[in-house]
Amino acid sequence: MKPKNLLLAEDDPMLASLLKFRLEKEGYTVTLMPDGKAVKECLTTTLPDAIISDVMMPYFSGIELVDYLRNELNSKIPIILISTASNEENIINALKMGANDFLAKPISPTELLIRVNREIERQQIS
Repeated sequence: MKPKNLLLAEDDPMLASLLKFRLEKEGYTVTLMPDGKAVKECLTTTLPDAIISDVMMPYFSGIELVDYLRNELNSKIPIILISTASNEENIINALKMGANDFLAKPISPTELLIRVNREIERQQIS
């Protein structure tokens, strides 16, 4: 089975490297993006198996990313949003727009891994 490609959009370098390390340890290939603009550019050439994105990023938020993927690219790629702004309104809006999951920071790398695995498995079934 070929390794699954993940796109990780996180502007906090410490958290990004921690999550990248943990996901790669589990066999994922992880492409790290520091901001929403880089993510959007990357998506024009390559579509990953899943996306993990911070909600609050420079240039293009995680919520805007969900909107872009679902409505402009018509993509069903699983998107898991992570954010410190985990109030109920943000979570509901993200899920209504098409995000697959939402994790509040600080996040557990192990919990994130379980959720990523679950979303990728669902994608393979459908």
